[in-house]
Amino acid sequence: MHNIQNLYKSLNERKRPEDIAELIADLMHDKLTVAENEILKTAAQSALNRNFFGYTSMLESFGEVIGADRQINKALEIFKVQNFSDSDYSKTEGIELFLYGISPLISKSVGQNNFKTDRLNKVERKEAGLHISRRSYNKKWRLLKRIEKRLQKCIVEHKKLEFQKISKHGLSHTIAFKDFNSDLNTACFIAYYNARCNVRSVFTNHSQERPFDEICDMLFKRCVHNSESTNWWAISHIYTSDETLSYLTEEQKGLLLGKWTSVIQEIAEFLGDLWKNNDINRKTMTVRRGNDSSTWNNTAGAWNKARDSWMNLIYSLGMEFILDDLCFGKAMRLMAADVVAWHYATGGKIDPDTEVWNKLPLPWEVFEGKAFCNKKLIADICREVGTDPEKSGWIAPRMHTVAKFKPTPELVHGVMVSNPFMAKILKKNKFFSGKINNN
Repeated sequence: MHNIQNLYKSLNERKRPEDIAELIADLMHDKLTVAENEILKTAAQSALNRNFFGYTSMLESFGEVIGADRQINKALEIFKVQNFSDSDYSKTEGIELFLYGISPLISKSVGQNNFKTDRLNKVERKEAGLHISRRSYNKKWRLLKRIEKRLQKCIVEHKKLEFQKISKHGLSHTIAFKDFNSDLNTACFIAYYNARCNVRSVFTNHSQERPFDEICDMLFKRCVHNSESTNWWAISHIYTSDETLSYLTEEQKGLLLGKWTSVIQEIAEFLGDLWKNNDINRKTMTVRRGNDSSTWNNTAGAWNKARDSWMNLIYSLGMEFILDDLCFGKAMRLMAADVVAWHYATGGKIDPDTEVWNKLPLPWEVFEGKAFCNKKLIADICREVGTDPEKSGWIAPRMHTVAKFKPTPELVHGVMVSNPFMAKILKKNKFFSGKINNN
């Protein structure tokens, strides 16, 4: 049970696939065939626990959002009240609950933060029963305003973190424990594939390694072989292949389509704001000074992941006729200028996907009904630039291939470093970041 809980916990972490493989080996050793154990061993033998100097320089978690604990503790001290709830002030719900509970103590309305027009004067304070000095009132009013500002910041940061997770592994972090724990084969496949999806990108002028490797393939085949006990609903939150979706009921597919549509709606709004606030070079998608490339790339990745899942479900439900009226494109990630230069220096040219992106309406505007784009338009433009619209995933579900397992590299800003201890030193001194520490 302890290992199952660790596997479930890993859905919100960035554990190395090798370490997840080791947990699976401990859980499944006597249930796997000799051949299956050998496949799993290729990864498990490199787990940190199996190496004398087991260490990785890379964080094994996603970032955390800093809440309003410090500001709220100060407010409790200044207002001289007890903590009237057991809320978690690192979460937006807890901060909101606090604000709506304490703001009435000085007759302040949440959201009314204009210093000139929204504060009470001496007469109004007296009428409201506030027998405190102007200085004390202003101090409390300003503090609540800062907490509201912190709340808005937290809302944005939580969205960024959520979209980063979605861009990597879809909705696996939302799977309920009872679904995850309902079947061992299901749990092992989800946990390992999740770890593979979360592997960081490598600095390269070639395509990134595909997450579905030979170990994923072996674990998935076990789910198929034991399909009646497999929890396909849970698997569909991370792996929406044709085969996975074929095991879902029409109702389940509809529910999942609703989930992904809601996710796309959230991302569309966020992408639109990012596009307005960043001077992005649409033609080349090369990073410019001042571009928030990390946020853009995570959000664009979330859009593409959500779009792929949405499209897979549309086809599985036999609703592809929708694409004749509405078919929004991919969102391109920003590329570092040195990667682009490296690509051109080795005989490469602009990615065909970027050419398609340039000729299509902005995808979030299509989703919001501000621009028109359908399957035919995308297919015509794909053929115009010389790319297959179906194989490239523009108008049809992506084809999944099985990659060969490769050990997880130690990375410093995407650059592979052979020794994790050296990687830590290089990272500390900002090597490969473009910001060398000269101290």
